[in-house]
This record gives sequence, structure tokens and C-alpha cells, in this order.
Amino acid sequence: MKQHLITSMKASVALFIIMLTVIFSCQKSISDKQTNQSVSTNADEVSSGSIAPYNLDVALSGDGKGVGLLRFRQKKDSARIINLDTWVWHLEPNHPYLLQRAVDSIKFGNCFSTAWLTLGLGATPASIRTDASGSGKANLWRDISAISPGTEFYIHFQVIDSVSAAVVLKSDCYTYSVR
Repeated sequence: MKQHLITSMKASVALFIIMLTVIFSCQKSISDKQTNQSVSTNADEVSSGSIAPYNLDVALSGDGKGVGLLRFRQKKDSARIINLDTWVWHLEPNHPYLLQRAVDSIKFGNCFSTAWLTLGLGATPASIRTDASGSGKANLWRDISAISPGTEFYIHFQVIDSVSAAVVLKSDCYTYSVR
């Protein structure tokens, strides 16, 4: 019993010393110099493209077995063109579809917009035509040079049947920054 009491006291003293060490060794405040250095490092990372969501891989899915993929890419150049390489699978064979997007300002909401814009070759809408197996691919693009760099949006996509305008595929909501 006496041995157990001594062991218990040693453990309590050791735990107390560890707690004091942890409490007094933790940094409680950050100097202004450290804060400014942290912010500028993050700004450098954002401007170099390592943080901001300039490029997206967008999964498209529907109620049926149809699926799609959109590779949304904005190169580091002054042209400010977004390449929208789009693939669809398991849709109606030999049929045209359209890719659309809707955006919301970061200030106003998270993909609530239903103001759909049909995408294509620049400002000209273009279809994604499926082959005999129901697969299709289109290399679409959009010029965003009128939008200020650094502008952020919530963005979501849908693929519609170009004949009936029924939505066949849709995406989740993504955050996008203009490069």
C-alpha cells in the first residue's frame, strides 16, 4: 500500500511539472512583425497560384447513370482565357448537349444563382455531341478579360439536353478566383 502511494505521488508530481512546462512554454502572443510576415507570405502564395482556386476538376452527375468531367483551366497569361475541356459518358447516343454555368459573388451566396449562361467557343454557345456509345467531348473556352483579377465567385455547372433543355448532369458548388 505504501509503495502504491509513493508511485501515485511521483506520477502526480511528474504530471504537475509537465503541465507547468506546457503552460509556460506556449507562445501567448504574436508580434506585429510576425503577423505582417505571415500575411505577406500568404499573399505571395496566392499570387503565385499555389493557393487560390484558379483551376478546377469538376465532377458532373445526374439522376441516371450519366456522368461527366469538366477540366476548368486558366493559364498564367495576360489573355485570361478559361479552357473548359468537357467529357460526358452514358448519355443518349448521337445527341447534342450544352454546358452551362451560374455564378454568385462570394458576398451574396453559395451557388444560389439560377442565371445560367451557356458556354461554348468564346461567347458563341457550342454543343457537346455524343457518339453511338453515349460519350462526348468538347474543348470549350471562355474569355474573362473583362473581369478584374482577384475577383472570387461561387460557381456551379450543369449539362442540359439541347433539344428539351432538361438538366441531365450537374455539379457541386466550387469557389473560383480570376487570375
